[in-house]
Amino acid sequence: MKRKQQEDDTDAVEKPASSIIAMNTDLVLQSPSKLSQKQDYIFHGGRRHVRPYYFEFISHVNKRWTGKTIVDLFADEFKGRPRDYYVGAVKSGRIKVDGEIVSVSYIVKSSQKITHFLHRHEPPVMTDDVVILHKEPDVVTVCKPASIPVHPCGQYRKNTVVGILDAEHDLGTLFPIHRLDRLVSGLLIIARTAAKADFFRKQIEGGMVKKRYIAKVIGVFPEDEKVVDANIDYNGSQGRSTAEDANSSGDDKKVKGKPACTKFTRIDTNGTHSLVLCEPVTGRTHQIRVHLQYTGHPIANDPLYLNRHIDNLETYIAKRIDAGEKKMVSPDDYVYSSEDFSIDPMCTNCPKLIPQGYEEHDEALWLHCVRYSGTGWEYECPYPSWASL
Repeated sequence: MKRKQQEDDTDAVEKPASSIIAMNTDLVLQSPSKLSQKQDYIFHGGRRHVRPYYFEFISHVNKRWTGKTIVDLFADEFKGRPRDYYVGAVKSGRIKVDGEIVSVSYIVKSSQKITHFLHRHEPPVMTDDVVILHKEPDVVTVCKPASIPVHPCGQYRKNTVVGILDAEHDLGTLFPIHRLDRLVSGLLIIARTAAKADFFRKQIEGGMVKKRYIAKVIGVFPEDEKVVDANIDYNGSQGRSTAEDANSSGDDKKVKGKPACTKFTRIDTNGTHSLVLCEPVTGRTHQIRVHLQYTGHPIANDPLYLNRHIDNLETYIAKRIDAGEKKMVSPDDYVYSSEDFSIDPMCTNCPKLIPQGYEEHDEALWLHCVRYSGTGWEYECPYPSWASL
């Protein structure tokens, strides 16, 4: 099931306010001084959940929104909640324009500030620990588990690597210096000072950093080193990339996307799967995943890029889940308890713990970052359990 578009996915910027909403002194916003605490989490059904909490999203009217009524704006742009909810939110003052309560027919103007105070439910992640591998005064490296985003984004805020580290290790302000896709695991380097972050950034932008990943792919990957030099074109609305050979198009046809290059070397194979070393020269969205698909050997459990090679992808994945690979319970198995959190009468997710439209199953993608190295430094991460044939 594809996630429904939530307010968290679009132009709204998440900014926790420091005051209490005037309309109801019982509804208190999260303190901005600390991202998360240990008691913010609930462990249920093999997943890490976040106790729902009050939060204020802040956005500004852009060109596309200008001229719409406040209710039409939210109903059109943030489809994760029904129109009736937005009508009630405007009337009650949970949605405001420039800090003022407005009518449901109010027409918004360019650059106006819009705030939306809501009861926020985050999607769950796997329960794997964020293991600290190396800790220095100005840098920390961790082994990022699959399913957990690196930093607050979209629907995730506390259920992120940065949020969990804040709750469990209290490391202070953190500056992730590179990103890993949510379903990708492995080495994550995090600076602890702005100066160290700038040090890493300059080396990455200067092409001085070498990266190594491992992947488990379908089929027998070629024994010799294979270099894929194919442009990556990312489609934001579909959430996926496509690859096109930079040399395949004629002079009259412009190649789509940005230049991208990845080196692949087979480590091992058992005839069904191959373990492959992946060394991306560039860093495009989903680069390794789509370049492996381009070779005809996609990652063996990649739901986005397997579809060209397996006729019934949903059945294929369901069979693996039934076989016990990171199987997790259905969201409906959670039984509400007032000890976990208080129900908000206007919330469209309560009394459920997770937000509506969340995908039931989340697996660890068989792609893992094992090493980053630059001038004068090198960090590594152990191989995952699936990296054997």
